[in-house]
Amino acid sequence: MARLAQTAGLTDVQQEILSTVRDFVDKEIIPVATELEHRDEYPQQIVDGLKELGLFGLMIPEEYGGLGESLLTYALCVEEIARGWMSVSGIINTHFIVAYMLKQHGTQEQKDHFLPRMAAGDIRGAFSMSEPGLGSDVSAITSKAVKDGDEYVLNGQKMWLTNGGTSSLVAVLVRSDEGHPEGTAPHKSMTTFLVEKEPGFGEVRPGLTIPGKIDKMGYKGVDTTELIMDGLRIPADRVLGGVTGRGFYQMMDGVEVGRVNVAARGCGVAQRAFELGVQYAQQRQTFGKPIAQHQAIQFKLAEMATKVEAAHAMMVNAARKKDSGERNDLEAGMAKYLASEYCKEVVEDAFRIHGGYGFSKEYEIERLYREAPMLLIGEGTAEIQKMIIGRRLLEEYRFQG
Repeated sequence: MARLAQTAGLTDVQQEILSTVRDFVDKEIIPVATELEHRDEYPQQIVDGLKELGLFGLMIPEEYGGLGESLLTYALCVEEIARGWMSVSGIINTHFIVAYMLKQHGTQEQKDHFLPRMAAGDIRGAFSMSEPGLGSDVSAITSKAVKDGDEYVLNGQKMWLTNGGTSSLVAVLVRSDEGHPEGTAPHKSMTTFLVEKEPGFGEVRPGLTIPGKIDKMGYKGVDTTELIMDGLRIPADRVLGGVTGRGFYQMMDGVEVGRVNVAARGCGVAQRAFELGVQYAQQRQTFGKPIAQHQAIQFKLAEMATKVEAAHAMMVNAARKKDSGERNDLEAGMAKYLASEYCKEVVEDAFRIHGGYGFSKEYEIERLYREAPMLLIGEGTAEIQKMIIGRRLLEEYRFQG
């Protein structure tokens, strides 16, 4: 058992789940991850294994066939999976955010219809906020839904859709001005639609096209796509929660949980980079001794381990805060910001320890070096996190002059 990134106060059930996941990662993910990643191949066998373990239903309540576990348990599982291959944690995360939004905001009919099949992993979820010209400015969404009898007609182009091809249910955020007078604040005229589709690429239902995979520097294996809506007709009972105008709040609730997830991914990737660095440093010899015995390398290892420990502690704190029912946007923002920045630094230090071999595709650290940057921009850039953190701090510490 590793010394770093331990979590105090876990129940026997939590420890058993984590032990099972870690075992799965060591045996089924780490040995094949780099090869699959280099081929940009969807890890179907790994996903089937996670489905068998019940991980697609980890946080879905037991009444819908899930395990009903906490955000903390989920985040710790994500940390383990990302330690094996970060792309796999992305496949689960988007599914989980949609399930979470359904659980928190869905109508009873929507929960009954989707959650049992999501818990079994038979329906895979994806969610879609971003657009080609959007970035982090969610209020600038241009995709629109217009009411037409008992249906809505959706038009627009969405971007950066994780699981866009493999998913069968997409939560899509669009503008819906119906019922909202001119001049309504942008975030109050947005609606989340639950869009069912066939997995695959091309026209996956009338009016809905998934053009194909976007070729990326890292974060391979998982499919990242665009989503094009052209006269896509969605029944009114597929408005999340049954009421228009609530979409922005629903998505932000999901993303807040997603930020804990991205922090957990950063922790997992950093842990793996540390493991690789500390192992290599004890094997590689220069000037007649292992490089681990050179003070310069020991300093690097000390800094890396401290960063792994600090990021893990902040991530656990953010998850526990949300589980206790408290607002956690400050803690989630801090955890996501710190974990992603530290992850990049720990990976780079491990890369430096490997010297020239770090640049070779034969060594795992090369893959991690391409994966870490995604965490700097996923679920809101570092700059967005700092804006959120700054505003919340000013709320908490308002000057009473």
